[in-house]
Formats: sequence, C-alpha cells, structure tokens
Amino acid sequence: MTHLRAIVAEDEPILSYALVQALQRLWPELQICGVVDNGVAAVREALSQRPDILFFDIKMPGKSGLEAAEELAEDWPDGTPFPLIVFVTAYDQFALQAFEHAAVDYVLKPINDARLSKTIERLKLRVASTQERDDELEAVIGKLRALAPAAALGSEKLTLIRAASGNQIRLIPIEEVVYFEATDKYVNVITADSQALIRTSLKELLPQLDHAQFWQIHRSTIVNSRQIQVAIRDELGKLTVKLRDRKETLQVSRVFAHLFKQM
Repeated sequence: MTHLRAIVAEDEPILSYALVQALQRLWPELQICGVVDNGVAAVREALSQRPDILFFDIKMPGKSGLEAAEELAEDWPDGTPFPLIVFVTAYDQFALQAFEHAAVDYVLKPINDARLSKTIERLKLRVASTQERDDELEAVIGKLRALAPAAALGSEKLTLIRAASGNQIRLIPIEEVVYFEATDKYVNVITADSQALIRTSLKELLPQLDHAQFWQIHRSTIVNSRQIQVAIRDELGKLTVKLRDRKETLQVSRVFAHLFKQM
C-alpha cells in the first residue's frame, strides 16, 4: 500500500518542528514530503508534490493558509484528488466555527497530541473519498470567507469608482461596473463599453463592495451579479458565466461554485 504524503506550511520554526515531530510520532506511516515557511512556497510545493494532505498555518507571510488553499483549488490539475486540508491556528475562535460541521479539520497551537490524534483518525477515514474532498473544501472556504466581510458590515460601501483611463481620471458609478479583474499591480474596472484601472488589490476592494451585488467568483475576478446572464457547467464540471453586456465569459473557480447551486 502506498503511504500517504503531506506538506507542512508553518512560518514559526519551533512550531513547524513540533508539528512534524508529533506527526512522525503519532502517524509514522505518513511521509512528510515538504516543509515550508510561507504561503507562496506552500502553493508551489503542493502543485509540484501533489500530496494527499496539507497542514496549513492560517496566518503566514506571502499568502495566508486560506489564500493558499483558494489558489490551489483553482490551479489543481483535473483528475487528481484534491488534498485534505488541516488548518493550524493559534486563537482564531471565529475561524474554528467554520469547521464544526465540515470535514476539513483544524489543530490549535501549541500542538496537542490528543487533539492531533483525533485529526489523524478523521483524515484516515476521509482520505479515500475524492468527491467529498471537493465538496468539503468549497464548504469550509465559503464559511471562512464569510467571516471577513462580516467584520466590515458597518464600513461605507463604494458608490463611485475613480479610475485611470489613459491620461484621464474617470468617475464610474458602481452600478455601471460589469466586473473587476485583477492584474499584476492594479484592478481593471470593466464596464459595458470600456475599461479603466484602479491602484488597489481585490483583497482591499472586496470589503468596500455590496456583497449581495458583487460576487467574487475567482481569485482574480469580482462580478456584478446583476450582469450574470447564465452559468454554464461543462462536461468536466467547470463553471463559466455569460454576461449581459459583455461578450466574454468568466471562469468560476471550484471554491466559489456554491454561489451557483440551485436554490
């Protein structure tokens, strides 16, 4: 029988060492095929190694564990089972609520053998089911993402976008935006008949938007839900959306596919 393989991503060396040592002691059959100290390296190693299990610290430099998991969900090769994820956290009680009824697990810092043993048993039971892995990933990331906007409910929402178009600054009413698309250093604001740039990131922009109207459907795309004409699922299960006022289609990552499940 092939041994299961895991990657550990933790930016604190002492805690990383403690987790690896505990895993080797409690689950000697598990092969640790990579240990990294930031979210960017975690994504790179996971795509390269394609392990069965990921132990991701929620708060890491470069990318958080949540951001790394989202990126992997979008870039993971078709036909390869997505890894089971265990998030490692120090104190985020709100985040822990997201795991109460989901199979993706968590462990608290400092690592406790009794709690880690329970996580190991849960992983052993679930590692065989590939379909459940995708469903569970969508569920837990959706719950975790919902926590961030909740903290910003009282913040003022954008009604006007000030964007650069050539040597001009355009004032774009928010209702005219069809979608936002991330580029290297900017966000492209797409309307029915034009494009313009704003110097921000999608992460900074998202809390300023009305989440009932503007949906993130990909790590690089936020769409005005009123502009969605139809969502189409292909034979591989991938989702795209057609727009009312633009000819291009937009890709929906598996992390955000729950937005288009039938009511």
